[in-house]
Amino acid sequence: MSSLWTVRLAGKAEQDFFEIVQWSAANFGQHQAAVYAETLSLALSALAEGPEVSGARRREEIGHGILTLHVARQGRKGRHFVVFRVSGVRTIDVLRLLHDSMDLVRHV
Repeated sequence: MSSLWTVRLAGKAEQDFFEIVQWSAANFGQHQAAVYAETLSLALSALAEGPEVSGARRREEIGHGILTLHVARQGRKGRHFVVFRVSGVRTIDVLRLLHDSMDLVRHV
């Protein structure tokens, strides 16, 4: 039996990912957009370890059962949070990918 968790992206999270990469390409170039897409992807992949992955924080002030993981981890730079919750057995639902300067409560 696998110890990995299933990570699912909500439609809004998929849209966030696409828009973040597009914005990065327009403002910093294709190469940097690809680097940042990898940074986002690595943070999402880390969630396969489960909701207690290093760096994850419970964020009850945002909503019941909500957690965040900042993408700036393991020596990578970034300014976004992965906003997620546990849903079902060994399943994590990623709700949004939001810039760390945003009002998370308003956007979740």
